[in-house]
Amino acid sequence: MSWAGPDDIFLSTSLATYLDKKLLVLLRDGRKLLGLLRSFDQFANVVLEGACERVIVGNLYCDIPLGLYVIRGENVVLIGELDLEKEELPSHMTAVSTAEIKRAQKAEREATDLKGSMRKRMEFLDFD
Repeated sequence: MSWAGPDDIFLSTSLATYLDKKLLVLLRDGRKLLGLLRSFDQFANVVLEGACERVIVGNLYCDIPLGLYVIRGENVVLIGELDLEKEELPSHMTAVSTAEIKRAQKAEREATDLKGSMRKRMEFLDFD
């Protein structure tokens, strides 16, 4: 079996065109993984080399290294190639440590939970 070449328009949607390129993979649970595509199969199971999870909270971000990572195809929502010539993130984003981003995630989760619980308490008012 031969892989798709750049002139092969019928197989242009194949992941073969992304082999050995840096990709962003969005998962069903909302995680964003970055890494080099090393392998894939017909079920969209993919292997990323040098993978890292990019966690973004507000204007803070952190790339958590994962190493060689195998992703089951049913968890993949989107796969896209990253343009290495462009900046990956806007200039206002600040890189922080893993510990700091975990604290920010926890604070954001607690704020969301509080907002949800307040909404449940106020349902009886029926503003509609």
